[in-house]
Amino acid sequence: MADLARAGAPEGSWLRADTQSGGRGRHGRTWLSHAGNLYASTLVLLRPGDPPPATLTLVAAVALDQLVAAYLGTERLRLKWPNDVLVWDAEGGWAKLSGILLEAAGEAVVVGFGVNLAHHPQDIDRPATSLAAAGAAPPDPGLFARDLAAAFADWLAHWRGEGLAVVRRRWLERAHPIGTPLATTGPDGARIEGLFDGLDESGALRLRLADGAVHVMHAGDFDLL
Repeated sequence: MADLARAGAPEGSWLRADTQSGGRGRHGRTWLSHAGNLYASTLVLLRPGDPPPATLTLVAAVALDQLVAAYLGTERLRLKWPNDVLVWDAEGGWAKLSGILLEAAGEAVVVGFGVNLAHHPQDIDRPATSLAAAGAAPPDPGLFARDLAAAFADWLAHWRGEGLAVVRRRWLERAHPIGTPLATTGPDGARIEGLFDGLDESGALRLRLADGAVHVMHAGDFDLL
């Protein structure tokens, strides 16, 4: 999709793969992706006056959450900053259903989605699940991509026309509650623990530390404690 962006592909273009052999996630993680899940990306062409490009991850998250809720309902779903959709699974814990990745491509941003529809990985360091494992009939990936494109276009219009605040508000409504314990590893390798304290006006995460100070995170990979 990045090559298509540089070649002048229009906003709203989508590209979907049946399988992937070189998928990439945050921090350069790679994986092998089997048929039956969604592997898709779309293109946003940045315009003057748009909110910060990094906040497109919030747009993608609320659009995906809205679509998945049609299969599982809202009570079993939570958003985890910055871009994970979590499902309350049969083991009584939160498991990752999907991931979202942004990639700059000149004056465009490629928004990539990986959603576990029929399968989920078993050999990773944190719980994962799929729609099938959560008890829903896995949809056809092509039809799911069509519906996701519509939901994303709708939330993109809100982001562009009304500003980040409306997307931020929806994201907070669908996220784990204020006060949820979180932990991350800082750039120096030190573990940072605190309580979720919402998002600031730019969409950055606010982490309230034990001494009452608020640590603002613009990037990071968090675990729920």
